[in-house]
Amino acid sequence: MTHASRRPLVVGNWKMHGTLESVTELLDELRTNLQNNTVVDVAVCAPFVHLPLCRELLTISGIHWGAQNVSEYGQGAYTGETSAAMLAELDCRYVIVGHSERRALFAETDAVVVAKLKQAISAGLTPILCVGETLAEREGNIMEAVITRQLHAVLDALAPEQLASIVVAYEPVWAIGTGKTASPEQAQTVHAFIRGLWAARQPAQAGELIVLYGGSVKADNARLLFAQPDVDGGLVGGAALDSNQFCAIVNAAEQAWNN
Repeated sequence: MTHASRRPLVVGNWKMHGTLESVTELLDELRTNLQNNTVVDVAVCAPFVHLPLCRELLTISGIHWGAQNVSEYGQGAYTGETSAAMLAELDCRYVIVGHSERRALFAETDAVVVAKLKQAISAGLTPILCVGETLAEREGNIMEAVITRQLHAVLDALAPEQLASIVVAYEPVWAIGTGKTASPEQAQTVHAFIRGLWAARQPAQAGELIVLYGGSVKADNARLLFAQPDVDGGLVGGAALDSNQFCAIVNAAEQAWNN
């Protein structure tokens, strides 16, 4: 089954960037430049404080919005946390879970990632589960072991109907924000490996599983990445803050699916 049987998805991860003025300008440009897009699912994952503005400006645009993190708890005395139900009230469609920066900088374990996935799914959100290896892990030839551990933690803990709502993003940690990018062939190899792991546990779902590439996606490398049969779109970092770059990446996905 080729990626043509799945609908492409391009998600912008703004990380901790954006003012009210810059976000308004960016969203206005995206609405204008992507108004004729009918092929690619597009979303922006904004800082929590900008989600109301995303809802205000994107509601009738066809562009979805989401968050970059979610609490592992439903509610209670958890100062500074934001629950999945709160995100759902803001009509978020997506939420990023287990991003490498959360794992590395905030000590999120596989168990915490699983708890956050459960919260997101129970609130009707589509979680984007991030997995991937560091440079040391790749050079140590344990990339497959790392990704297997990360995915099996989820596949072992969630029911099939929960797993069916997950999008996976492969982010080679060594390529995030470094300007380095996995070659299209490297990306395809890992994406096929991820789909194979899913197929071993949930064979009925593997063909429909959306697997995004998330390592320094830019306008000039997106087309070749998206042409790979198991690369179903991108989780875009820095380039998502530039409307021209981001729209070019969306267009590259459209071209890959139309060819």
